[in-house]
Amino acid sequence: MQSGLYVVGTPIGNLADLSPRAVDVLQNVDLVAAEDTRVFSKLAKHFDIKTKVIACHEHNEREIIDSLIEKINQGLAIATVSDAGMPGISDPGFRIVRAAREAGVAVFMVPGPTAAISALVLSGFPTDRFTFCGFFDEKKVREDNKIRHTIIYYESPNRVMETIKILAAVMPERKIAIVREITKIYEETVIGYPADLVNIEPPRGEIVIVVAPAPDKKMSDSEISEIVNDIVVNSTKSAAAELAARTGISKKEAYKKLVEKS
Repeated sequence: MQSGLYVVGTPIGNLADLSPRAVDVLQNVDLVAAEDTRVFSKLAKHFDIKTKVIACHEHNEREIIDSLIEKINQGLAIATVSDAGMPGISDPGFRIVRAAREAGVAVFMVPGPTAAISALVLSGFPTDRFTFCGFFDEKKVREDNKIRHTIIYYESPNRVMETIKILAAVMPERKIAIVREITKIYEETVIGYPADLVNIEPPRGEIVIVVAPAPDKKMSDSEISEIVNDIVVNSTKSAAAELAARTGISKKEAYKKLVEKS
């Protein structure tokens, strides 16, 4: 094989989604840098991949990148894989690709499934503009609400119900899609306003949350007043920030409305 770094997408659930080209690359490179060698060993056994494997994950990536690039410069072909999906998308991978680019070595893409994009398509929400925010972060959600187009989050099953409650408070007017176990036997997509989903059976497995774009119409004064009444217990400054995030109006306008309320 040609010397270089091969970025290989692996299945996010269904092993049949590994492409013939990906199998060929993984069988014929000199080395596979895997996020978790134990996880990769299951894939390797299924597809009869006997290539040497080393661990390359978030805790050691920085330390071994230089040696991997050196091996490529010596003529080796190296593949990088994450536990599932595309390396670099909320998984290790982008640092080794960046290092390869900086070193001027060849980088090849062997595409595969990506949970974020698959969930986006399954949601039926607009795909012309979207922002992937990685794993849901409660501290950033009000800032995220300023993104008026489609938003995508990853979430764990033990936190998803609390996340739905937070979305019901911060983004009540935006529909969400809870997409779980993509490509697996229990694949499921549940869509609705977050307030309508707070009492659903807690979903299990790998979960992606897709948030629909904010409505085109601006909230009415009465709708904004309802939210004002809900948050006036906070300090004026923090309440103004929350009001702006939840309604889409500017902080200046939000502050003015709160002052008028008081």
